[in-house]
Amino acid sequence: MKIRTLALAIFAAFCGITTLSAQEMPEMPKPLKEHEWLKKFTGEWTTTSEMKMPTGETVKSTGTEKAEMLGGFWVISKGSGELMGMQMHYAMTLGYDPGKKKYVGTMIDSMMGKMWQYEGSLDESGKILTLETTGPCPMRGGVMTDFQDITEFKDDGVRTFTSRFKDEKGEWVTIFTGEAKKKP
Repeated sequence: MKIRTLALAIFAAFCGITTLSAQEMPEMPKPLKEHEWLKKFTGEWTTTSEMKMPTGETVKSTGTEKAEMLGGFWVISKGSGELMGMQMHYAMTLGYDPGKKKYVGTMIDSMMGKMWQYEGSLDESGKILTLETTGPCPMRGGVMTDFQDITEFKDDGVRTFTSRFKDEKGEWVTIFTGEAKKKP
């Protein structure tokens, strides 16, 4: 009987502490205008793209993408397509970090073992998001180099995408371009 009384006393004390803590908890953060901007990515999209190969050849591909908001803070997108005769799948997260005052995100795909980690910002027009990262460059034999992935919203239903890297001279070289159209 003493164990039951002790257990009830501990439970009652815990409930009192939990109630007190709940009353003292700060207000949960609310999405900012930068988070609202991310909603442009949501929906189902069809994609077309061209990738420049190390040989100089250009490879075209088509695919689909679906993106949705996670809470009011993150966009989670998943896509797939055919690239060089193989199925490729990818997943991307994109959000805004108020502390850094930067858009942040990650990307993984089924063709390489690297998780790309991004940080970037919008231009003054509010239509172009430039994300920056560092990774192995296929055009330079896997040498680590700077990359930029640039998304431009042409209107509510069309966006373009450009991926480029810095070459050994410090100049930007475009290796991937694409366009996504929102399904009605």
